[in-house]
Amino acid sequence: MRTIELNTGIQIPVIGSGTNTFGKENKAYQGAINGDTTELAAAIKAGYRHFDTAISYRNEAVVGKAIKESGLDRSEFFITSKIPGTSEYTKDAAAVKSAVESSVSALQTETIDLYLIHHPWDNLEEIAAVWAVLETYVDHGIIKAIGVSNFQEKELAYLLDNSRIKPAVNQVESHPGKWNDGIIGYSLAHHVVPEAWGPLSRISDNAKEQLAAIGAHHQKSWSQVVLRYQIERGVVVIPKSHAAEHQAVNLALFDFSLTEEEKDIIKGL
Repeated sequence: MRTIELNTGIQIPVIGSGTNTFGKENKAYQGAINGDTTELAAAIKAGYRHFDTAISYRNEAVVGKAIKESGLDRSEFFITSKIPGTSEYTKDAAAVKSAVESSVSALQTETIDLYLIHHPWDNLEEIAAVWAVLETYVDHGIIKAIGVSNFQEKELAYLLDNSRIKPAVNQVESHPGKWNDGIIGYSLAHHVVPEAWGPLSRISDNAKEQLAAIGAHHQKSWSQVVLRYQIERGVVVIPKSHAAEHQAVNLALFDFSLTEEEKDIIKGL
């Protein structure tokens, strides 16, 4: 698996698996947790080592269970989780500490590779205060890197200016029709690695046709073209699939490259 070096010096795999509907009844986001690790086990078998979960997904324990069941050493995995940007978890230092410790416990791990603030809120000073607590967990080696999710330039700029440890990652929605080029460019310019959540979602039929045409030149699918485009511009991708065959396809991105003309077409979708 190829990796990108974060501003902390650690390596993040350029492809991860989303998990927000894994281990749930009817594979539904709001479904009851059933502890089923089938999709996670298939992903691990296919070669995924980077998994993205969150407190709000309610399934950190399922991810932790799957990693334990794999029999592989914990050091082989890169685990991301997130603290919700809501007062229950952010109202004071004790609430932040409780959230982090609940994540560590649920994931059955001693360390979390990347911990994100899931969403920004209106009070930038409060965001910085939460961040300062997360920094102490980096100091103690419990969290290896900290970052943000769904931050736009205003929130990210404030945190860059008001933090001791700079954000390592900014995870944002990015896919054809909503590339989010502005915040991705801003993140890259400030040495914050952008991650794309939902990279294969909400794509129009017309866009899929154009992507499939490009893929035909490389014997690749439209989804592989989308993911390759993101990787080539320095974006980590977090696709998600419940199907083992699709999981494997989403990993097969390193035996082709896009031309500049193809990238211009994709950028315009």
